[in-house]
Amino acid sequence: MGGAANPPSGAFEGEEHVLPVRVYYEDTDFTGVVYHASYLRFFERGRTEFLRAAGIDHRALLDRDDPCAFTVTRISVEFRRAARVDDALAVRTRYHWSRGPRFEVGQSLTRAGEVLAAALVEVACITPDGRARRPPAELAAALRSRLGAETP
Repeated sequence: MGGAANPPSGAFEGEEHVLPVRVYYEDTDFTGVVYHASYLRFFERGRTEFLRAAGIDHRALLDRDDPCAFTVTRISVEFRRAARVDDALAVRTRYHWSRGPRFEVGQSLTRAGEVLAAALVEVACITPDGRARRPPAELAAALRSRLGAETP
C-alpha cells in the first residue's frame, strides 16, 4: 500500500498503464459534470505515472549532464460521455511510437470500462531552454523494450 512518500501510481496491464482517479468537486462545473480542462489534467497525471512506472524519473532527467524534459506539442481529445463528481475513473495510457525528439501516446479515460474521452498526444523531448532534442538512449530503450512499441 502506498504511503505519503510513495503514493499509488497505477500499474501496467500488458502494454497499457492504468491509473485510477476519482472525480472531485474541484474537477467539475457548477452542475457536477467534469469541466473539459479537467480531462487534460487527468491525462497529464496518467502520462506522468506511465513514465514513472516505465522507469523514467523526471527529476533525474533534469539532473543529468545533458538535462531534458517533456512538452506536449499536440493533443487531440474526443469527448464521448460526461464524467461526474465522485466517479471512479481509470486513465489508460499506451505508448505508440517515437521518432527523433517526438513520441506519441494514446490515452483514454474510462468509467467501468466505458470510454468517456480519448486523446492522442504528441510529446517532444526538450532541453531546459526549450530546444528539441533526442531523448537519452536509456529513455528511448526503456519505452521500446518495456512497452513493446514500434517506431514508424
